[in-house]
Amino acid sequence: MPRRVSRSAGGTVRHVRVQASPEAVRLIQEQGGKLYVCANRSRCCHGSLTFLETSNEPAERPYRRVSADEIELYLDERLGDPEELLIEAKGRRRKHVHAYWDGCAYVV
Repeated sequence: MPRRVSRSAGGTVRHVRVQASPEAVRLIQEQGGKLYVCANRSRCCHGSLTFLETSNEPAERPYRRVSADEIELYLDERLGDPEELLIEAKGRRRKHVHAYWDGCAYVV
């Protein structure tokens, strides 16, 4: 269920729409109800990309809380704000929660 959230930072209003699938919400709730989304920078021959990783435990970095229905969602403070953060559960044998920044698995 999409939700648009306003928050102010430095005098500007930013909006983040969080959309989580029911299966992802259920999986997150089974693992304690918290989801941490952080950045993992990777370099290769064509430059660097920042991929999103999710966990139910925080890594050693600062996070900020993002309002979302039914779960506690925390976003890596080093990242900006996407227009939309999609959260889905994927995997054939073992389901895992994935986050998508404006529809991409990497930060744009």
